[in-house]
Amino acid sequence: MRFDGIHHVTCITADAPGNVDFYTRVLGLRLVKKSVNQDDPTVYHLFYADEEGHAGSDITFFEYPNARPGQAGDGMVHTVVWRVGSAEALQFWADRLSAQGHEVEPQGDSLRFSNPEGLAHELVVSQVDDQPLVARHPEIPQEFALQGFEGVRAYGRPDEDFFAKLGFEHEDGRWETRADTRGGWIEYAEAPYVPGVGGAGTVHHVAWASEMEDQQAWRDLVQDAGGNPTPIIDRFWFRSVYFREPAGVLFEIATLGPGFATDEDPEHLGEKLILPPAFEHLREKVEPLLTPLPDPRADWAAR
Repeated sequence: MRFDGIHHVTCITADAPGNVDFYTRVLGLRLVKKSVNQDDPTVYHLFYADEEGHAGSDITFFEYPNARPGQAGDGMVHTVVWRVGSAEALQFWADRLSAQGHEVEPQGDSLRFSNPEGLAHELVVSQVDDQPLVARHPEIPQEFALQGFEGVRAYGRPDEDFFAKLGFEHEDGRWETRADTRGGWIEYAEAPYVPGVGGAGTVHHVAWASEMEDQQAWRDLVQDAGGNPTPIIDRFWFRSVYFREPAGVLFEIATLGPGFATDEDPEHLGEKLILPPAFEHLREKVEPLLTPLPDPRADWAAR
């Protein structure tokens, strides 16, 4: 078995309206699901992805309105790396982000920047044949749009034996996994001499993509490798298993389906608050606690 690259990356925000603005208006992703954190349904869980909500393009956020700014440290992912199609796309993003007031840092064949809460992002030119996972946006030409995840960068010392047992291959300092549809990697570096603090602008976990029928086998494999996986948890849009790898980074194994169109018209993803059936009875309690969010595409007809 091999993971089909990164399924999603889940992060923390203290500002849902600002978060929606940055990831939809500035970066051009589509808000494909507006829901709640199933482990704490009093707060948002927002999902941004390509036009169809494919795994491999899905960055998600829990909103904790009073969350203090966080700081990546040992055992934490610190940078989300995205693919683009060309060097011209890197220049497009350098110009667009700068015009929006965001500091950019070109580094050879990559471009680094941070979201408004300090979460680091990096764009690299794709070197693989994976399907580009692209969202539509009236200000962003399709050939310049983000194409899904390339990898993530983390702090810590990885356990080579553990990663090998999970089917990752070590090359050029990265642990890479590739299956039928996609590939992705995690790269580790020595942690800075500051403590890691979870909070706004930090990554909560990274999820790796699994076929539905392999989920139990993956859980057994993690356990046999010395991990401490959770039971399989039904998240309605996918099934999940969570564990910390030996360096401390929280991993999830998430299935490729059923998908975000299971309970919404694909043409109207993300336009209204959706609760999985097991949480629908909480709607009257939780909806008043959530910051109202506009439909990011409501004014597209006027552009």
